[in-house]
Amino acid sequence: MRLFGLAGWSGSGKTTLMTRLIPALVARGHRVSTIKHAHHAFDVDTPGKDSHAHREAGATEVLVSSANRFALMRELRGDPEPTLAALVGRLSEVDLVLIEGFKRDGHPKLEVHRPSVGKPPLWRDDPAIIAVASDTALPDCPHPVVTLDDITAIAALIEARAIPVDRLIS
Repeated sequence: MRLFGLAGWSGSGKTTLMTRLIPALVARGHRVSTIKHAHHAFDVDTPGKDSHAHREAGATEVLVSSANRFALMRELRGDPEPTLAALVGRLSEVDLVLIEGFKRDGHPKLEVHRPSVGKPPLWRDDPAIIAVASDTALPDCPHPVVTLDDITAIAALIEARAIPVDRLIS
């Protein structure tokens, strides 16, 4: 199992790129899983659902299962947020794990950078960024720059530069 990340500021197009990369990598024969870092207040459960009532009642974990999928929700209740390595360790074996967010972690990343978002490039302060995808030329960027629409080139970059999960530092 190998992993590679996408990083960038909110609104830069990380999720859009991810949803284009997944089918491209699957078409190349890879089994792909993803981990996305979310804001602190995110929730996949809603009031009125039985699983929500279980969590509100104090359950630490609630696993919801059907014939199509299952989802495990764990309440941290003051425990520290799990590390990326711990989260990867919970996944089933696949070929590639794509990481969206976790921009402070040290795994290899492609920065999704749009100058129009008005945020500074991450590559200046993150040595784990090895390439940049952008919608404009970036002449001062020291890394390879690919256009956001070149899914074939980005998929090839991920295949070439993804690291084995055992190289992920907790």
